[in-house]
Amino acid sequence: MLKEFKEFAMKGSVLDMAVGIIIGAAFGKIITSLVSDVIMPPIGLIVGRVDFSSLFLNLSGTHYDSLAAAKAAGAPTINYGLFLNATVDFLIVAFAIFLVIRQVNQWKKPVPAAAPATKECPYCFSAIPIKATRCPNCTSELRA
Repeated sequence: MLKEFKEFAMKGSVLDMAVGIIIGAAFGKIITSLVSDVIMPPIGLIVGRVDFSSLFLNLSGTHYDSLAAAKAAGAPTINYGLFLNATVDFLIVAFAIFLVIRQVNQWKKPVPAAAPATKECPYCFSAIPIKATRCPNCTSELRA
């Protein structure tokens, strides 16, 4: 069983998948930082100096000045600002993956169709080599 597992784990596709997952996780962190640290602050400034990550709806009825204060008090909150950040994060990651897959698909050359190696005898309908001048099955002479 250990030998089978080693063969499975050492297949190229499994290793490629593992590398892809590791790179994807690192890429996700970069995109999260891009969204929360680069994209959302200017958008927040444009819409009136709003920090999206601090937007929340307090369900407890008690007033809290910040999301951190509400969380520290254990108040139930709906953190729609964090949800907006996560949504923008997802859209950027999805678009980046779309661009990468689109580029990879453009690199792939279509495999040319292989030339047929056989043809059909017009008399007995059996498969014969393409260069044959006489059918080996019915011995009919074939036209070129």
